[in-house]
Amino acid sequence: MNRGLFLVGLGYLVISGAWVLKHRMPRAVKPDHPPAQVTYSSGQEWFAANKQYCNAVETELAQRNHPAPATPEGQGYSAACYALGGKIDLAKATIDRLPSGAQPAAANIVFNVAHPVADAGDDRSAGPIMELVVGYIPDHYMALYHAGMSEYALGQPDLAREHLESFLTYYHENDGWTQNARDVLARLR
Repeated sequence: MNRGLFLVGLGYLVISGAWVLKHRMPRAVKPDHPPAQVTYSSGQEWFAANKQYCNAVETELAQRNHPAPATPEGQGYSAACYALGGKIDLAKATIDRLPSGAQPAAANIVFNVAHPVADAGDDRSAGPIMELVVGYIPDHYMALYHAGMSEYALGQPDLAREHLESFLTYYHENDGWTQNARDVLARLR
């Protein structure tokens, strides 16, 4: 084979390959205007769209760029997002801005969102969230239970005792939760 023809063919392949790659690579497009603000019909819809950002790194920026609806429900989900991200102070501030009559409902949204975290046994994350809920709903027996169990696991016996004893005053079923609370209280004595 002629070496010259080989080099011409190889050059053709290199140039053709470069052209194909150039035209197949996505280009960065700068928008002429900022992206349109998305509006959500409910706090639940907002939370479903933004839950992935409810973490310690992204929650503040995500909520600044895409705020929850300015309704009690929307702010409850906003507080839940902050709480999941470990930003308990921001969650509390969000609930505190609501009228006092709407605060327990917002705290209950936080509980419902965080309950799976507590059930999964993530005591370090669940404890402060359940404390937040108890601050607005002092007789929320499940939040009392999870707060107490979390505090016990984290070596906070006085708080654990207080919350588990309160749990037993509100919850009267003879089941696993009651038995667990009694067992932990017995260990704390």
